[in-house]
Amino acid sequence: MIEMRAVQFIEYGATPTLVSVEEPSCPPDGVLIEVRATGVCRSDWHAWQGHDPVQLPHVPGHELAGRIIEIGPEVTRRKVGERVTVPFACGCGRCEFCLAGDAQVCPRQTQPGFTGPGSFAELVAIHAADLNVVPLPDSVDFVTAASLGCRFATAYRALTAHGRVRRDNWVAVHGCGGVGLSAVLIAIALGAHVVAVDVSSVALRRAGELGAEVLVSGGDEVTTRVVQVTGGGAHVSLDAAGSTATALASVECLRPRGRHVQIGLLLGRHSTPPLPMDRVVAKELEIHGSHGMAANDYPALLELVDSGSLRPDLLVGQVIGLDEAGAALVAMSQPVSRAGITVVRMD
Repeated sequence: MIEMRAVQFIEYGATPTLVSVEEPSCPPDGVLIEVRATGVCRSDWHAWQGHDPVQLPHVPGHELAGRIIEIGPEVTRRKVGERVTVPFACGCGRCEFCLAGDAQVCPRQTQPGFTGPGSFAELVAIHAADLNVVPLPDSVDFVTAASLGCRFATAYRALTAHGRVRRDNWVAVHGCGGVGLSAVLIAIALGAHVVAVDVSSVALRRAGELGAEVLVSGGDEVTTRVVQVTGGGAHVSLDAAGSTATALASVECLRPRGRHVQIGLLLGRHSTPPLPMDRVVAKELEIHGSHGMAANDYPALLELVDSGSLRPDLLVGQVIGLDEAGAALVAMSQPVSRAGITVVRMD
């Protein structure tokens, strides 16, 4: 048995530790990726807490970038040595949704770090590699690529595909963690005006540094304040936090024909928020869910990153080693003290 280093937790809420585990085998239709960088995401925290159940013991991690070191016999489009990333939701490659380009909602999708061992490890296996693996431009380093994996790609698709953001639109972002700050940066790059909402002064300050024009401290007056500063309501509003209060505020702050996009995970007691459907009908509002982005949609995003029009590297708050990944996950249980994305770099 060949072993590798990985960060693993043996029960929900138990401190994740650096251990030796068996290396994954390469799927016939997949690849083995040598992980060079991986993000520490709030979704990983939800799995660790048991909000999103996983098989224990478990290796988390789903925002990854690295090099292919082995390909399965059924793979035709990838090659050993390629620098790559992958979406967090990997399609099966055969169903009607994958064939239509919507692998992010594939009923048989696999997710590293959720349906199987993830990228808090030296190696990770990816299925259906011809569909799911995304080559990286030479200009995009591994740390930047890892920051794209879940939060940035999710925010990009939420704003472009669902929000249909246009220049001079007002965009409200409720929750300025990793995905929220990604949305702030992307909306500004699209020419929109941004209202950032959060209970954390640290997160709001970072949103302002990235270009948000209005900063609103979360509370009872959020809706009133957003409607006031946007001259009648936001054109597009995102719940990037994932709570009953933020989902409700996101819908309520829209102007007529506005678009709400839910990107923050609504789990546990927050899973069925009481949204004001009378307002949705009267104002002809749109409500969308957004579950990541399929691999076939990455080239447009990577083109913007390659050109310098989008700077996801600006969102990286700290870079740590694999031995620090467990502590970084645990730290997400505490109030925000440092804004931005934490990325694990394999040295």
